[in-house]
Amino acid sequence: MSRPLRVAVVGAGPAGIYAADALLKSAVAVEPGVSIDLFERMPAPFGLIRYGVAPDHPRIKGIVTALHQVLDKPQIRFFGNVDYPRDIDLDDLRSFYDAVIFSTGATADRALDIPGIDLDGSYGAADFVSWYDGHPDVPRTWPLDAEKVAVLGVGNVALDVARILAKTAEELLYTEIPANVHEGLKANKALEVHVFGRRGPAQAKFSPMELRELDHSPNIEVIVDPEDIDYDDGSIATRRGNKQADMVAKTLENWAIRDVGDRPHKLFLHFFESPTEILGEDGKVVGLRTERTALDGTGNVKGTGEFKDWDLGAVYRAVGYLSDELPKLPWDVASGTVPDKGGRVIEETGEHLQSTYVTGWIRRGPVGLIGHTKGDANETVASLLDDHANARLHTPTAPEPEAVNAYLAEQNIRFTTWEGWHLLDAAEKALGAAEERERVKIVEREDMLKASGA
Repeated sequence: MSRPLRVAVVGAGPAGIYAADALLKSAVAVEPGVSIDLFERMPAPFGLIRYGVAPDHPRIKGIVTALHQVLDKPQIRFFGNVDYPRDIDLDDLRSFYDAVIFSTGATADRALDIPGIDLDGSYGAADFVSWYDGHPDVPRTWPLDAEKVAVLGVGNVALDVARILAKTAEELLYTEIPANVHEGLKANKALEVHVFGRRGPAQAKFSPMELRELDHSPNIEVIVDPEDIDYDDGSIATRRGNKQADMVAKTLENWAIRDVGDRPHKLFLHFFESPTEILGEDGKVVGLRTERTALDGTGNVKGTGEFKDWDLGAVYRAVGYLSDELPKLPWDVASGTVPDKGGRVIEETGEHLQSTYVTGWIRRGPVGLIGHTKGDANETVASLLDDHANARLHTPTAPEPEAVNAYLAEQNIRFTTWEGWHLLDAAEKALGAAEERERVKIVEREDMLKASGA
């Protein structure tokens, strides 16, 4: 091949950018070279970091610095505000590129099949996260009129939701939250937040640092019932074999034995409580029913037949994310992923869908931390490069980079660029400087496009 290898990456979050980085570090990048275009349905890059990480987590957002260095490379172009498949589909991409990598992540809430889940006041955590992170495609307001709130789940998203609900609006004003979110949080009436997990402390999926951060707020009193500190042989084995699980359990133990303080907002972490029904009156949430569980010796739990009703005005389910199905690709409904082998998309026949690959959450589901997608990307890119070396990639009909720009122009698609991101970045920082904050996020899609010079 006398021209550079042309690769499209659909989804410009960490997974997609890590894949681009792996391509740039390959031998092919030296000869004959690589030319990579990232397509993103949002006007701005960075995916989950911009629209999935809580605003009071600047340490995680610091990953953006490393991703910036990748996107600054001249072999990479960014096309924002371009939606797959509405604006460009698989057939279009095949005409321009030797290979396509999908890294579209997961943005929807996984279903929780219990009675009452559709009541007014029952919410998905993903929707709430999108609201407080200033996602342009969600409503600008959020009802925060419940004094007692439940969060179902024991992962980091549950912690984020619980922490944002329990903090005051003023505590979060130093972050990049936009004005509509700050106004919404000022009206928040929550005084008690209850986090429920159906298993025990050793099975919680919290990161130790994220868990400890709950206790840093001067307004949040974290409370753990000593009766919820329980371990069986399976739990002890988990703690011995998993340093993070052990650190989480130790933190919870320390909170369980201390005296309850007088911080105004109470955040309860409940274990061995399995949600069985959201209780309602007149179509609105008024409570939650849980069944007490007990360890079975293996680290799993079984129901005890003992039920308890909790007086609550809102319920947030944080039981996992789910990816959107991608048209023209095979789909596993149960896992919400694209079937693959080594990152190669696999059709129902068992054959590789030629020149088509997946990485990140669309490949393996929404598990693990942001950095875990780097290993995913390396494996997927290795498969792509192996197919390239063995002449298994298809040949595009219009591989010239200009052909993509011409196509988008013909379709009247307003797209943003990497240079446009720098303009948007500067505009947000200018808004922040006016309020003595690092940044204020621009929310409206049209405003983002204008600031980006689309």
